[in-house]
Amino acid sequence: MTESKIEEFRKNNRTSYLAQEYDRLTREEENLAELIAQDPAMQELAEADRISIKAQKDALYAQMEEIARVAKVEEETPRRIILEVRAGTGGEEAAIFALDLAEMYEKFAVLRGWKFSTIDESRSELGGYKEASFEIEGRDVYDALRYETGVHRIQRIPATEKSGRVHTSTASVAILPVRDVIKFEINPADLEFEFSRSGGAGGQNVNKVETAVRVTHKPTGAVVRCQSERSQLKNREKALSILGAKVEEAQREQEAKTLSSERRKQIGTGDRSEKIRTYNILQDRITDHRIKESWSNIQKIFAGYLDPIVKAIQSAALAGTLSEGEDDEGEA
Repeated sequence: MTESKIEEFRKNNRTSYLAQEYDRLTREEENLAELIAQDPAMQELAEADRISIKAQKDALYAQMEEIARVAKVEEETPRRIILEVRAGTGGEEAAIFALDLAEMYEKFAVLRGWKFSTIDESRSELGGYKEASFEIEGRDVYDALRYETGVHRIQRIPATEKSGRVHTSTASVAILPVRDVIKFEINPADLEFEFSRSGGAGGQNVNKVETAVRVTHKPTGAVVRCQSERSQLKNREKALSILGAKVEEAQREQEAKTLSSERRKQIGTGDRSEKIRTYNILQDRITDHRIKESWSNIQKIFAGYLDPIVKAIQSAALAGTLSEGEDDEGEA
């Protein structure tokens, strides 16, 4: 029990009242030691008090350490994430599937009481997502969705299919935590900005003002585009916040070398053979290949009721039985 550690507890709002009690007991302990020094005959009588004081101090110290540990976990646990979806193999059907996934996560966020907002999107001719990014904010959001990262595969008969053939398409999902405490600073000289007009609905502002911001971190190649806000300044601030999260994640994953390789590890190539989960519409079955478990009632799951899948994946991760998925061409 070092004095420097106790000083940390004194300065911490969550533990300062306990530190004050610890200090009171320390003074009692010192007074007791002085009493014994003045009258050695009191040592035997005071021994019980000394043992009691020490036990109380030990209990307080353990309590302060636990509170500080929990506070640190809460501080480091992200309450915001960036969700990226990207169409993989399958053309327009893959883009529609990417849209389906984004809408599924949005509905899940609503059910959880989280805030869900669009950062950037690129639409296909039929209205699907070529790629899109979203910000989700709320308690336990990262813990719940971190394992959604990977290639998702769907097997169904597209609405545009006239001969009734089953198509297999893929879409990639990437989850990026955004931490409130960034432990480094980005050198402005390493940034490259591009400005353009925002896409989608928005009236004259969209057509005439360059509010969309695209920022590149040259050392890592990390790129963020933001057009969700109405002003260029706000889009720039949000893009920098997200970029900071991306670069920090890249530094945390040194073995990935660069953010680009980390994202490739997360979302794969989008090929049909790489998958963490398959959605078989005709058989009304969703299979997560990492834990070899399946669920029915796909429409309910697409409506945002992801809890059974999320909890099963979390349990497997906690137990250390979560694999990387499958890379074979077998049926789900």
